[in-house]
Amino acid sequence: MSHPHPTAPLRLYGAPVSGHVHRVRLFLSILGLPFEEQALDLRAGEHKTPDFLALNAFGQVPVLRDGDTVVADSNAILVYLNARYAADPARWLPADAFCAAQVQRWLSVAAGPLAYGPAAARVVALFGLPTDPAELVARSQRLLTVMDAHLAQQPFLAAGHATLADLANYAYVARAPEGGVSLQTHAALRDWLARIEALPGFVPMPQTTAARPA
Repeated sequence: MSHPHPTAPLRLYGAPVSGHVHRVRLFLSILGLPFEEQALDLRAGEHKTPDFLALNAFGQVPVLRDGDTVVADSNAILVYLNARYAADPARWLPADAFCAAQVQRWLSVAAGPLAYGPAAARVVALFGLPTDPAELVARSQRLLTVMDAHLAQQPFLAAGHATLADLANYAYVARAPEGGVSLQTHAALRDWLARIEALPGFVPMPQTTAARPA
């Protein structure tokens, strides 16, 4: 059973630079839920302190606190918020077996190929890591080519409307150029980004580097 409003503002632990955090912030905004953010300095290792590790032993952002309930992992938080607070949970995570499987497939893409492709290339660029980004960029382009072909056939990743799958994949695709991954040849993918950005309650992923050609 869903509840329209939490009894107190939720607390989101994270960092503005993180696309994982953005997907949660985006869904909180779309659902119209009151929340407060506690920003962590990732460069200073605040996500590895004993206090934070008590919330998430893996030392990763984001973490959501809802009263006495603590949920870690961005995709898990999306599922939690949907089940607990969405007025129509089947809107974002369909009950139909095939559609539910498609959402899960793209949540897995967000946690796998997206995280180790466009997201990783962006981390190298943002933090100046001593890593040759060429393979990450090539890997990212292969993923985006697959996504572009898929989105040329339907408006959203898992259904005819936006689902948790789209929210989970949006940020790191939108900010892929910050990691040197161009979106220029992926017209269907750019159109998909625009459809997500038109959703009521949408909030953008902050730009963290000088804009590059998309």
